[in-house]
Amino acid sequence: MQSGACKVKSLRLFVQLSRPIIILSAALLFVLGTGIAHYLSGQINWSSFILGFAWVVLILAGFQYLHEYFDSAVLYDDSVGRHTPFSGGSGAIGPGRLPRLAALWAGLTCLTIAASLTFLMLKNQELGVVGATILGLIFMGELVLFVPPFRLVTSGYGEIVMSIVLVGLIPALALILQGHDLHKLLFMVAFPLTTLHLGMLLALEFPDYAVDLTRGKKPIIVRIGWQMGMLLHNILVLGSFVIIGMAFVFGFPLRLGWPVFFVLPIGLFQIWMMNRIGDGAKPNWNLLVLVALSTFGLTAYIITFALWTH
Repeated sequence: MQSGACKVKSLRLFVQLSRPIIILSAALLFVLGTGIAHYLSGQINWSSFILGFAWVVLILAGFQYLHEYFDSAVLYDDSVGRHTPFSGGSGAIGPGRLPRLAALWAGLTCLTIAASLTFLMLKNQELGVVGATILGLIFMGELVLFVPPFRLVTSGYGEIVMSIVLVGLIPALALILQGHDLHKLLFMVAFPLTTLHLGMLLALEFPDYAVDLTRGKKPIIVRIGWQMGMLLHNILVLGSFVIIGMAFVFGFPLRLGWPVFFVLPIGLFQIWMMNRIGDGAKPNWNLLVLVALSTFGLTAYIITFALWTH
């Protein structure tokens, strides 16, 4: 019975180590990119979809494991306070939890399998020059984010790189794998979602602000200060919906974009919560994080759903 309980605990910790929110976001964005191809042609190459989808999940998971490995020596020093499970460490490594080496081996295993999938995609000539370039950019983006000596994730620039990789490059890869060139519809969707994703990341960093100051980490919220961070958060969230509205003028199909504005009240509530915290109200970090995730997730989902059903 005890052995079974240990296995269940280890499995739960390993899922926690994988940071499923990041993986699910990437999966949704890959499906969004494939949805653009479906909207343009009505056809899907499912073998290319499966190969690309698996590659993206393995690359993101692999580098996430390596991030946990390299960060664990600092993140799990409880003497200076614990990070939240949202933007700090996963909490899966440490005494009574998973060993640090588990993250290293999991990361190397995922990246090795991803390398095999890369060879398959190149052999099947599914990428082309543009696709291979995007593949390389995703890999390099993850590399400089999480692996020494770069580790931009702690520099204040990592949030920008992460948003570009997840919201810009992953949908672009999905579209290229379906045999399409980069289409203006991709840019009309990716640009506002990128700014919204960056606003979400800012919201997720606020619960860790004091701990990051103590540990000497410098995410963007620490570099620019909490007051400027709140202002930038509000501009990014509200600006994302303004950009979508402006995109209609430049040919963004109304039937794809108008349902997004059902999410606007949630985005305004997110901004209101941030302003309340700035005015000195007691913060409800869990609710703020949930609302920020919902604003981005629902917006991406609604656009994806519209692409696949029109």
